[in-house]
Amino acid sequence: MSGPADRATLEAVKRASWAQLLLKCARLVNERAIARLPTLGEGTRLRAAHTALFPHIDLEGTRLTELARRLGVSKQAVGHLVDELEAAGVLLRVRDPADRRAKLIRFSEEAGQTLLDGMATLRETEGELSRAIGDEHAEQLYAALLALHDTLVAEQA
Repeated sequence: MSGPADRATLEAVKRASWAQLLLKCARLVNERAIARLPTLGEGTRLRAAHTALFPHIDLEGTRLTELARRLGVSKQAVGHLVDELEAAGVLLRVRDPADRRAKLIRFSEEAGQTLLDGMATLRETEGELSRAIGDEHAEQLYAALLALHDTLVAEQA
């Protein structure tokens, strides 16, 4: 894309896609919430790369290779993030009871409070954005996202 018209066309096409807007809004909401979080242990500041891991970690634990698959990145890239979060006391590596040679990545007990704090920060962010767009729009957005989520999860089963 070289000229201003090409850029304007691309921006118009991107803005016309609700999926593109959803991805961009998710990134912006995540950045807004992360900026409010305190520093973790070892002086670690949460980054978007860290929080991208959280929804993919099952509470009983998830293997590193599975995390990498779910995120679509290399095992090494996920391993680096897990190392940082383990040093900060957020994650643990524990033996997989199904395969003693393997390790599971799971949240530490201390992380429970960190996760609750993070969810509280996210709820504050949601409240601000709900007021900005209006409660009715926020409720409609929630209902639409919940329906989309349930559809996508059902398709995976």
